[in-house]
Amino acid sequence: MTTATLATIELPPPRRQRMRRATPAVWFVALLVIGLMIAPVLYIILGGFRSNAQITTDPGGLPDPWVFTNYLEVLTGGVFWQLVLNSTIVGIATTAGVIALGLMASYVLARYRFRGRGALYALFAAGLMFPITVAITPLYIVVRDLGLINSLAGVILPQIAFALPTTIIILVPFLRAIPDEIEEAAFIDGCSRLGFFWRMVLPLAVPGVITVGILAFIGSWNSYLLPLFLLNDNANFTLPLGVQAFSSQYSVDTAKVLAFTSLSMIPALAFFSLFERRIVGGLTGAVKG
Repeated sequence: MTTATLATIELPPPRRQRMRRATPAVWFVALLVIGLMIAPVLYIILGGFRSNAQITTDPGGLPDPWVFTNYLEVLTGGVFWQLVLNSTIVGIATTAGVIALGLMASYVLARYRFRGRGALYALFAAGLMFPITVAITPLYIVVRDLGLINSLAGVILPQIAFALPTTIIILVPFLRAIPDEIEEAAFIDGCSRLGFFWRMVLPLAVPGVITVGILAFIGSWNSYLLPLFLLNDNANFTLPLGVQAFSSQYSVDTAKVLAFTSLSMIPALAFFSLFERRIVGGLTGAVKG
């Protein structure tokens, strides 16, 4: 190929330059989607700084004047913090159980060869298509027979079970991508299978473990249907269920309900915002594996 021919070939622009050439229509659609997602959240948060009279007179207006008593009453009351404590206990226990059981099951499926391994992995994959709403009635009967109705343990155990399929699907590619040479070298150095699991597998699988842990915690924190069926005592309510009970109790006090709702959203939003990169990085590693 001659120099003249090479000179006539137009190379594609760099990636950053292509990103800068995004059409105004693309930016408009992106901003529109962002606005549709953020607007309800901002309305709830700002609504907590208004009085009921302001909301009745101008439902879509801004606080004028700003009323801070709604948030202060919610924060100084014991109901909100009891709900946060219950949700924290359920979320941490669920996350710990999901990580422990999911990591051990994924290690066996990824590193061991045995008859029925593919069928077992397919069974866990099929669990992704089995929503909790389908099993809520038999699940209620099982939990009742175990004597765990109206207890946090009755919520934790089913949440662990229903979070395991996603956990295993994410972790198996991570553990399968560990080179066999590392395992062979560890065995030559006298490391047992259990020692290899603790010393090599766990450190290498940290991105995937963090990802499944975050997903399990957020899913547990936002769970509503399962606590609704299993919890009857207000003292054991989790935060989503407590928001519904609070809204029913103070249905005439719209501003206070909005303040309570906005405060209940903050932990999940902050947690997800802080660990968003971890989630994306972990899922990317699982796809590559």
